[in-house]
Amino acid sequence: MATEIVITKKYPLPPFNEETAKLKVQMAEDSWKTKDPVKVSKAYTVDSEWRNRTQFINGRKEIVEFLTQKWKSEKHYKLKKELWAFKENRMAVRFEYEFQDKYDQWYRAYGNELWEFDENGFMRKRFASINDLIIEEYERKL
Repeated sequence: MATEIVITKKYPLPPFNEETAKLKVQMAEDSWKTKDPVKVSKAYTVDSEWRNRTQFINGRKEIVEFLTQKWKSEKHYKLKKELWAFKENRMAVRFEYEFQDKYDQWYRAYGNELWEFDENGFMRKRFASINDLIIEEYERKL
């Protein structure tokens, strides 16, 4: 009995051009805005490698665990991502997001992400450097 192998693809696929790179960034932003860890994790390879600040995360299971904890502690989460550069299957993305912590302190986080995609359009690597700025509620801009 033959086994059928189904290969899933996450369009658009690399190599990226300006239009498809911007679309991929917008899709990532839209997905993260849902704050649904399972949905977000499906854009990454099953063995995806992350560095988020000083934390190292490996695979979809750890991605779901990380995002679940993140969004439990970050209330009123608002996000904006912007394509900075791209080449073939890699992208550099600038982002900022705002949130309120459990003590009701507001923050704006600024950061850069480096992304690498596999041939099927799933993100294989995500390396994020992030800095937090304490803000007042009236200073929010997202």
